[in-house]
Amino acid sequence: MAALRSGLLPCHSFNDHSQNFNICRTPNFKFRASTSTFCGRKGGAISVGKTPKAHVSSITQNAVRTTVKYDVQIEVDHLLSLYLYLFNGNSFSDCRQIHAQFVKLNALRMNNLIGNKLAIMYIRNNAFLECGRKLFDEMPEKTLPSYAAVIGSYCRSGQWEDLFSVFSSMVDVGLLPDEYMIPTILKACSAMQMIRSGKMIHGYVIRKGLNSDVFIGNAFIDLYANCRNLGYSTSVFDTMTEKDVVSWTALASAYMDDGLYDEAMSLFQSMEVNGVKPDVITWNTMISRFARNGEIGLALQYFEEMQKKGHRPTINSWNGIISGFVQSGYFDEGLNVFKRMLEFPEYPDFVTTISLLPACAGLRYFNLGRAFHGYALKRQFSDNSHLEALLIEMYSKCGRNSYAENVFLRAKNKNTEIGNAVIAAYLNGGGGNKEKALRLLKMMGNDNFKPDVVIFNNIIAQYAGEGQISAAYDLLSEMNQMGVSPDVVTFNVLISGFQQSGLAYEALKLFRIVLSPSSSCLGDVGHVLVQPNSITFTGALAACADLKLQRQGKELHGYLLKKAFERNNYISTGLVDMYAKCHDINAATKVFKRIEDKTIASWNALIAGHVYNMQLEVAFELFHEMLVEGIRPCLITFKVLLPACGDLRALTMGKELHGYIIKSQFDDLLANALADMYAKCCSNKKPN
Repeated sequence: MAALRSGLLPCHSFNDHSQNFNICRTPNFKFRASTSTFCGRKGGAISVGKTPKAHVSSITQNAVRTTVKYDVQIEVDHLLSLYLYLFNGNSFSDCRQIHAQFVKLNALRMNNLIGNKLAIMYIRNNAFLECGRKLFDEMPEKTLPSYAAVIGSYCRSGQWEDLFSVFSSMVDVGLLPDEYMIPTILKACSAMQMIRSGKMIHGYVIRKGLNSDVFIGNAFIDLYANCRNLGYSTSVFDTMTEKDVVSWTALASAYMDDGLYDEAMSLFQSMEVNGVKPDVITWNTMISRFARNGEIGLALQYFEEMQKKGHRPTINSWNGIISGFVQSGYFDEGLNVFKRMLEFPEYPDFVTTISLLPACAGLRYFNLGRAFHGYALKRQFSDNSHLEALLIEMYSKCGRNSYAENVFLRAKNKNTEIGNAVIAAYLNGGGGNKEKALRLLKMMGNDNFKPDVVIFNNIIAQYAGEGQISAAYDLLSEMNQMGVSPDVVTFNVLISGFQQSGLAYEALKLFRIVLSPSSSCLGDVGHVLVQPNSITFTGALAACADLKLQRQGKELHGYLLKKAFERNNYISTGLVDMYAKCHDINAATKVFKRIEDKTIASWNALIAGHVYNMQLEVAFELFHEMLVEGIRPCLITFKVLLPACGDLRALTMGKELHGYIIKSQFDDLLANALADMYAKCCSNKKPN
């Protein structure tokens, strides 16, 4: 972004090279016959009939005849005026023909404005974006509106790298963004989380006195919120001289994304006090954010209040709450809202369908999922590749792989997403379908249907989890040969898969290769540079724990301290588990006490460590301490403690745990463990 920085920092004033051009001016001709056949004048403007396309050829003929007798520039000006008028009313159907006439008259070289105007027309239609960009690149002088058209088009299509490339070249030639372009650039910065570039633009906006523009202010609120800098968002909001409903909604959304629900609700209530009435979009935003974060009660409460305030829920309102519940794992609640939507009545659309298919998959509701499939076919949604991938996943999770395969075979546009889904379906069906997954992987090779790293990672994880070392490494090598680069997830699934399948030594061997790829014995694949993350280190610590390699575990601990990784909760929990399994419970306790934000996983690791080292009373003391701290026990907590009750013959403690288990609704899942605990406690008296 060096060009951006140099372009935005200078103090010279904005220079707009655009020209004003009146497309409706009177043709500057010395005779009347050439225009009377296709246009007339009314109030000084050109009047064109309902079917301008039919006149293009006659216009061209008249233009050629006129260029013989009269000045070419006059003819070009007239053609520009007339063609632009026709073009605006004919939805780009004559774009290429008009372009050809300008090229024939050499108008693009004679009048720079013509090239800019024509490029803008191309670019405003996504179907002509490539042609427009080619013409744009060939123009010797570009105007700010033409840059704005290209940047706006790339923003609409989410092509952020292309957008910044054009923006950088614009700044390089001395053109600086105006108040209309700045929100578009900020939207791109927000999407890419480029807070540094956003701050540079913020400084430019302040220096140019544009910070009072409400649209620019709203864009800054969204940028800083998306970059997880709520303080900056609040500061921008507080300094805005004019705030609209979008401003309030953007800041409330930022609060909820940071989990500050009380602040968001307080801000929402302040809107009307400050004379701003929430609209349907504001209500939908609040409802969907609550639903997405699992706040079922608040989402439903605001949904009811929206209707009491006189706002009728739209399909977007229903979709927001349904998709939010499903994304949070509240499948039944999402389906209940869907039932209310049908009774309202409101008919489901494409978004409703793709929101509810994961719920059908999660609940294994085959018949309902099949009904959604039929509805999608009836409404002609089914040609969408994302929907087809969700259908494949739904049928697979419902145990109907033949249905999933049928969706794949019928898909018209097979792409990577669909390939991922059907390979996952084959893998979920067991080892017998793994060969199908591999065959499909080798078939994938065209432009849209290429294997990506996710597909390879799914199959490699399956091999590693089954302990098939050779097969996993062979596929890793084949991945490299097909031009797909392994990522950190590739090595994570190998390390964790080997460790969980009892191949802890192989897991540590691969971990050392990740840390120093130059010493690899895996050929070209081993020289792939990846940055290990918390999952990588956690897998290595688990392998050290399995092998009781305390010295190697300590060395790894020192490396993690040096790299400031110990503060990561996953890694700290892994260190607690490693030291405990190496029978150094004191070191495990020290690491645990240094954890600032202790999670249930951290407590479980230390409790399990004391049980592993037969310090059962201490384990129960930790359990009570955890409850005092307000940490809710999970299924793993009870799985660790129930056998300890049996070993201690602690019937009273066992009954107390049983009460917690019933309250947590885990009694069905722990029925066998409870039976074993009661059997041990009642078989003999508690030993002295």
